[in-house]
Amino acid sequence: MNDSAANQIYFNPYDESFRANPYPHYVNMLAGGPWMIESMIPMAIFARYADVLAVLRDPERFSSVQPTSPMTARRQEVFGDTATVLFSDPPVHTRLRRIVSRAFTARRIRDLEPGIRILTAQLLDKAAARGELELMADLAVPLPVMVIAGMLGVPAELYETFKKWSDIIVEGDNEPPTLPMPRAVKAAFDELVDYLHKQVDYRRKNPGDDLISLLVAAHEESDALSEAEVIAFIVILLLAGNETTTNLIGNGMLALGRNPEQFELLRRNPDLLPGAIEEMLRYDSPAQSAVRFARGDIEFNGVRIRNGSFVFPVLAAANRDPAQFPEPDRFDITRDPNDHLAFGAGNHYCIGAALGRMEATAAIGGLLDRFPGLRLADPAVRPAYKGSYFLRGLADLRMAIE
Repeated sequence: MNDSAANQIYFNPYDESFRANPYPHYVNMLAGGPWMIESMIPMAIFARYADVLAVLRDPERFSSVQPTSPMTARRQEVFGDTATVLFSDPPVHTRLRRIVSRAFTARRIRDLEPGIRILTAQLLDKAAARGELELMADLAVPLPVMVIAGMLGVPAELYETFKKWSDIIVEGDNEPPTLPMPRAVKAAFDELVDYLHKQVDYRRKNPGDDLISLLVAAHEESDALSEAEVIAFIVILLLAGNETTTNLIGNGMLALGRNPEQFELLRRNPDLLPGAIEEMLRYDSPAQSAVRFARGDIEFNGVRIRNGSFVFPVLAAANRDPAQFPEPDRFDITRDPNDHLAFGAGNHYCIGAALGRMEATAAIGGLLDRFPGLRLADPAVRPAYKGSYFLRGLADLRMAIE
């Protein structure tokens, strides 16, 4: 590795300026790698498309199982030793995914579409009545949490509580993991898990057609999900599924607003919307990076990665790799092919990808139909980002609807 090149690599998820715009930093990363960084922990940064793909498809060397260390203590505070679909490898991951995937069959997702379109229309009606649209608060934030809460059988009056728990927990990602879990984050986790324990117990005695009932009843031969596994999956679904879809809608509309010629092209050709969604996912990925852990000492592209090192396959950097995407910094809703990695790859490919795409299609399609003159209220505004680096999303986005 060229030492001078390595010294130009900067990767700090806890730096507010890095979180606000990591893309200039990815340019240096894409010049080679993997890049070894000694910070609080030994880290290997993978940025190039081919390298990120190789990591995601190699659970034997790049494990999803978190080692026991001060850096992973927070997860153990919440989940203990319970295996989760996010932090497990085959065969444990295979078993968990096989069971929970029943909640995301193509038929179940199709059945959700009419309701998602109705919810979208209702949210846009409220904005239209006020004559203004704050995209995040009016649509991008409430829609995904309403969809997931509805899938779980959560009553409508608790939607805001679910969102509050989610926001507090995700914001906790901004604190270095070596610090104790913030008190507010711990309280939100405790309240959420306590609520879910009660719901699991209730659905065991009073099953319905909701997702919690499905998971409680799920059996694979004689292998049922334990209560702890059910709760862990629901927590991950609420956080990852809710936040990433919110971020897709917000980041995607910001990209359209900043590229008016692409916005106008989509308005004139609504059939381009599916491709536009894929370009939104590639151009400003709602999940910026995955996390893996080196299993044993690894040699990769001539670089030695020590056993136990944290490995960051940076999805958003791979999605801007010029070796894979011509003119990668150009937002082009007609880009084809567009084999982005926004949903990951390999055995951890996002289980909710089809649902996220459907929600984004309903939301953005609904916006274009309802507000033909939709545009950024202030194209020069510098957007503020909330949440963590890993789940990249806007705090607000004001749009003109007249």
